[in-house]
This record gives sequence, structure tokens and C-alpha cells, in this order.
Amino acid sequence: MLIAEDGRPAADVEVVAEPALAAWQATQDDAAQAWLAAAEFSAGAGEVVQLPDAAGQPRRLVAGLGERATLSSLGKVAGKLPVADYRLANAGADEHPLALGWALGGYRFDAYKSTPRPMPQLLVKDAAVLDEWRAVALCRDLINTPAAAMLPHDLEAAARTVAARHGAKVAVVEGDALLRSRLEAIHTVGRASASPPRLIDLRWGEPDHPKVTLVGKGVCFDSGGLDLKPASNMRLMKKDMGGAAHVLALAQLVMARALPVYLRVLVPAVENAVAGNAFRPGDVIRTYAGHTVEVGNTDAEGRLVLADALALAAEEEPALMVDFATLTGAARVALGPDLPAMFGNDDDSAQGVFDAGARVEDPVWRLPLFAPYGRWLKSEVADLANVPGAAEGGYGGAIAAALFLERFVGGARWLHFDIMAWNTATRPAHPVGGEAMGLRAVFAFLADRFG
Repeated sequence: MLIAEDGRPAADVEVVAEPALAAWQATQDDAAQAWLAAAEFSAGAGEVVQLPDAAGQPRRLVAGLGERATLSSLGKVAGKLPVADYRLANAGADEHPLALGWALGGYRFDAYKSTPRPMPQLLVKDAAVLDEWRAVALCRDLINTPAAAMLPHDLEAAARTVAARHGAKVAVVEGDALLRSRLEAIHTVGRASASPPRLIDLRWGEPDHPKVTLVGKGVCFDSGGLDLKPASNMRLMKKDMGGAAHVLALAQLVMARALPVYLRVLVPAVENAVAGNAFRPGDVIRTYAGHTVEVGNTDAEGRLVLADALALAAEEEPALMVDFATLTGAARVALGPDLPAMFGNDDDSAQGVFDAGARVEDPVWRLPLFAPYGRWLKSEVADLANVPGAAEGGYGGAIAAALFLERFVGGARWLHFDIMAWNTATRPAHPVGGEAMGLRAVFAFLADRFG
């Protein structure tokens, strides 16, 4: 979709915003103005018209931006053009959001199509937009891949591919070795799968740089376990490793842009399957942090595997710890499918990500770590429960989950993103399917803070 500018022949796409349309139109010759009038071109976002060149042939392309250049302005354009090479003729400083929106809107997951559909390519001068596009495409590809090809061992392979590309190191603790490493929660959730559970641990950078640790929920498929999901809720559960996809893609972007940080990425990779050795409601698990957890519901497994990974990460006292997880339906009830919920114990970092997200058009919204709701996590037989009891009525589920995770982060500065990782309907620059949510916001913040 995006390729680096190399001087090859390409069709120019001229862009025009609505406020500038009249002045721009006045500079056009009579034939072009007649053509624009016939096409009823208003410079609305995503409008495309072909204008005649000096020889009278319809070879000039003009695209509308709407009120101003945004990520969505050209988010539908790629699907309207013939397959060819293009470049933005007059985008100037707006090339980054326009080019990124072009690519995001033209994205297709066609790995399983017998005849993949080719898409037009846009040549860009800014290397940063190429890195950003590749990261989002990686995130989407990982999420869209069917679970049969994205089980824990496949997710490990994907992490190793990202690491090899940038000279990072990967260590993996797998199967019963998790128990010897005190990672009982990860083992317990994933032991019923034919693909053994594992903790993927990627490291990159100079150890004397500020340590940034990313943790991603890698539940490669979530049946719900013995608290089995209904079929309708299970249909999209290939996306339950969306948190892992986010941190691997974010890591790729950090490494590609060579941010001066010491990066660690932890992905607890499991399948929450049903078998004779599956964990049960009422079981008690001892976590890496030493806290015991009573399982109130086996379908609240993501917070269990994250608990071990977060506690392990906190031991190294990183400058910042960030986790991504497709954790609760309650966050979607609160904010809808398109806006990820952000929790955090550090106001400065949370505000920084919020501001960065607004700047790069990757919005997030902060929800509170309301401490009094911690009472909902009490257990009669263990240190805490993984879900609130029936008496709480299912209220505040995203907050309760975040408070559960907070028990395992120690004194680290920590941000938690509860994401959908999926577009339920197509919008400009956001086709139906797997989606990166908050990834670019966090990268922009990291670049501001550590770059």
C-alpha cells in the first residue's frame, strides 16, 4: 500500500480541502472547471475526480479532504482507484496523516483468498509513515489470522520474526517449565490446549537506557473454558490475542524508529480450551507475586495470565509498564467498540498518552481506578477473586478487572489498555476486522517522553 519514494513514474494525486476549493478552482482552465462542475466535486473527504490534462485526456486526479487534512480524508480513496502507482502532489506537511489514512483504508487481509485483490500503491517521502503503517498492518494481520494458525506456538514464531528483524533477543518458558518458574497462572489457563502455554520474553536496546516494558494478553482463542461462551460470543475469539498483537507491533515500531529505550515485551500465550485437565470454577491459583486467586469464572482468564506477566515485569522496576488486553465487554459497554479504555496509576503518563492520541488521531479515554471497588475482589478462601461476586450485579466490570491487575504491578508506573481490537463496521481508514487501537498513541507518547 505504501512504498518509499524512489522516483518511479506515478500518477499525481492533487488534494484540495473544502475551504480552499473556490480559490483552487479559480486557477483551473475552462475545461477543468466544466469537468468539476459536471462531477459536482465539492472537495468532500474521499471524493475523487479525474480532470483532463493539457491534451484533453482524463489523467489528472484530484481528491477532496473535507474540512482539513485528517487520517480519514483519504481513507476510502485507495478502493476507488485503478491499480497503479500514485504520489500526493501537493500534500506538503500533511503527507503523513494523508498517506497513513490512504494505507489504513486500503488494507485487506487476503492471506486466505484464492485470488488476492491488488491495491494501488502510494509513494511517500517520509520513512516514519512507512514504519507506522507496517506496525498497524502487522497488528491487524496477527489479529485477523484464524486461531488454527495463531495458537501459542504460532504467536511465538511471530514474536521471533519481529525480533529477528531488529536484532532483539527472545526467551520462552513453555509448558511445565512455567510451574518451575512460578508462573502457575499462565500454566493453569493454558494447560488444556494441544499447544502448550508459554511466556514469550523479548528484549532489545541498551540496558542503560530507560526501561519500557510492554505486556500483551496472548489468549490465542478463548472458548471461555468450562464456563463456556455461547457460540455467538465465541465467533470472534481469534481476536483475544489482540493485546499481544498490539505489543509486538508497538515493539516493531519502537525498534524501527530506534527509540533510546531498553525494551522488554512479555506475552503470556495460551489457548483457553476445554479438556479433562482444564481449570475449574472454584479452583485456587498461586500467582507469581505470591497472591492466591480463587477462580470465580474461567472466562475471566486474561487477567490471570496478565497477573503473572505483570508481576514478573515489575521486579525490574521499569520506568514505564504498559499492557494491552482485550479484557472486558464492560469497557465496550462504557465506551463503545471504537474507543479504547485506558487506566493508569500515573497521571502524567496517562495525560501524555491522551494528548498524544488526540494529536495523531488515535484516541483513548481514561477510566478511573476507583479503589473502593476493590472490595468486589474479595474471596472467602483465597487472597482475592478473579471476578466480582454475584452480589455486585456485574457493575463496573472494566474497573474491577483493572483493579485486579493493579495488585500485580508493584510500584511501577503503569498504564492498562482495555481494547476491542476489532472494527465492527467499516469507517474511512478503518475496515472491518482486526484493528490497532491506542498503539500509535502510546508510540507517540514514548517518542515524546524518551525520544
